[in-house]
Amino acid sequence: MTGDRLDLLKTKLQNFNIEYTDVNGTPAFYILKDDVLSVCNILKNDESLKFDSCVDAVSVDRFVKKDRFEMIYNLLSLENNERVFIKIRLDSKKPEMESLIPVWKSADWYEREAYDMMGINFLNHPDLRRMYMPDEFEYHPLRKDFPLMGIPDSIPLPNK
Repeated sequence: MTGDRLDLLKTKLQNFNIEYTDVNGTPAFYILKDDVLSVCNILKNDESLKFDSCVDAVSVDRFVKKDRFEMIYNLLSLENNERVFIKIRLDSKKPEMESLIPVWKSADWYEREAYDMMGINFLNHPDLRRMYMPDEFEYHPLRKDFPLMGIPDSIPLPNK
């Protein structure tokens, strides 16, 4: 993204509390979780930005006391051939945010995976359920406090 385009992006989002960063040459910015839907609607629907595709989303466990969890969405503007990352810091005790499915339907399975493996709750997600782990499994295996060798007898294994 050129400097002019980055300035345009900053101008479009000037009414929000945003912290801009860089990820290996790709613009990235932190959004407050309360602003995420408003900001994402601008990113997608503004005629000069057109970030029409959410190509990936990942969850991160920073393993710190404050804002332990983070969601990172990888957005692409096909028309402008540009990419940005949006990042949302989430509370350590109750990690939750609004689902981005109303903006990008492709966020569905990315958010379900983050829910299953990291324990992040996505408010207003239409089908928030586990993908990999059994429904009754009470742990989240990608959290840094999850034991490396797993929890003995936490999942019944098939007989040999």
